[in-house]
Amino acid sequence: MSRRSGVLEFAVLGLVRESPMHGYELRKRLNTSLGVFRAFSYGSLYPCLKTLVQQGWLAEEPGGDPGDPRGTPLSNRRAKIVYRLTAEGKERFEELLSQTGPDAWEDEHFGVRFAFFGQTSRDVRMRVLEGRRSRLEERLAKMRASMARTREKLDAYTLELQRHGMESVEREVRWLNELIESEREERDRRDQRDRGDTTT
Repeated sequence: MSRRSGVLEFAVLGLVRESPMHGYELRKRLNTSLGVFRAFSYGSLYPCLKTLVQQGWLAEEPGGDPGDPRGTPLSNRRAKIVYRLTAEGKERFEELLSQTGPDAWEDEHFGVRFAFFGQTSRDVRMRVLEGRRSRLEERLAKMRASMARTREKLDAYTLELQRHGMESVEREVRWLNELIESEREERDRRDQRDRGDTTT
């Protein structure tokens, strides 16, 4: 499975886990809630849904007539299909949710993973955040080294573009530092509560 289809699979399973949805609702949620999909082709959604149904991770259910509320016969209309997460689909999503390898840190995956952090365990969140920070710090070091080597050869506009890119990465590293610190503080508070519970 390609990286692009893998992140789409993860996002679809995660959204349907929240509530069963029509394909149209899924398209809207992918576009509005998960910004990484703003440019994706909707033509890739339905093959993904078909594959997830074939795998047994989603189930299709009739959603009624999408047309005339007066009950116009369905002969000239296509009933909406509602996609529901199966028990196997829930297991699959939780398996994907627990993964913390390099794919989870990359640009395309990270935003989607972050969107589902509310359903992710703290340990996994920490590993993903720290992995993302490490990847960006590596990128930042390469950008600084490249700028140091080439700045004398660049015109003012190209140099400004490189500086803008570097500042964007620096801002994300600061944001990640804040998130990681917040996660650590919450973990310490939880540990203190747990210790307090055992001593009472």
